[in-house]
This record gives sequence, structure tokens and C-alpha cells, in this order.
Amino acid sequence: MLFDMFKTFFKVGAFTIGGGYAMIPIIQKELVDKKKWVKEDEFIDAIAIAQGSPGAIAINISIYLGYRLKGLKGALVSCLGTALPSFLIILLVATVFFQFRDNPIIEQMFLGIRPAVVALIASAVYKLIKTSQLTNIRLLLAVVTTLIIIFTDISPIYLILIGGIFAILYYGKRDERRE
Repeated sequence: MLFDMFKTFFKVGAFTIGGGYAMIPIIQKELVDKKKWVKEDEFIDAIAIAQGSPGAIAINISIYLGYRLKGLKGALVSCLGTALPSFLIILLVATVFFQFRDNPIIEQMFLGIRPAVVALIASAVYKLIKTSQLTNIRLLLAVVTTLIIIFTDISPIYLILIGGIFAILYYGKRDERRE
């Protein structure tokens, strides 16, 4: 199982260009859909935990899911599997690829990769929206927050803190009213 976990996360790390958010749909497809190691709602929880933790989201997801599957060894194997391809690719770029940076074919290749990266990130956002059970008010808050992030210099960290405090107050008062 540990070797299978390493191979799975290595494959995810090796074939995902565009960073952690671009990895989310690929991790989901591998772990939820193909291997059925975790359920959809557990995967959404893993994303939430990974986003709330410092560090790269793909690494955080792999550590969390690896730990859920096989404890500390699973977390280490999954983390290594996710990070090793990026490390090797960066090492290759730093040593070899740098010599060809002005090559028109290489430049065109990267221009072609960009739309695929945008599509992967958009796919992750769509799947998160679909499974988040957003009510109209939550969807409105998500849109307003996105616009604030895009059009102001307010740090997303402050918005996350404000959202967390608001949720604690709102849901705390709602639960008090029910009792």
C-alpha cells in the first residue's frame, strides 16, 4: 500500500503543471474516483484543512490523506511522492533547461501549457463549488470576497479571519436560539 501511495502521489506531482490548485482535480480523480481510498466528503475536508494550514496545498493534502490512510509512514510517503517530481523538474530546469530559455519552440510550448493550467484550476474551483453545498447567501459572500481580493489590496488572510469570526458568531447565536 505504501508503495502504491508513493506511485500515485508521484504521478500526481509529475504530471501537474501549475501548482497545488491545479493538482486538486488530479488528486481527487486518483484517490476518490479511481482508487476509492477516500470518500468525496473526506476529500473536501482534506482541501479545507490543507487550505487552512501553512504551506503548499498539494503537499498539505498529500500529508493529510497519507496520514489518514497509513499514519505517519503514509504521510511521509505521500509527501515525498508529491514533492519529489517538482524537485527533480526544478533541478532539471536549473541545470539544463536554462540554456534553452530563448528557444522559440520552448517559449511556444509554455504559451500552450498556460491555458491547460487555467483549465485545471477552473476545474478545481468548479468541483469545490459543486460539493460545497453553497446557499445563495454563501455564494454571494464567496463572490463578494473574490471581488474584494481582486480589486483591493486587502490581504486574503484578513478576509479569512473575518469570515471565521463571522461564522463563529453567526453559528454560535443560531445554535443558542435552537436550545
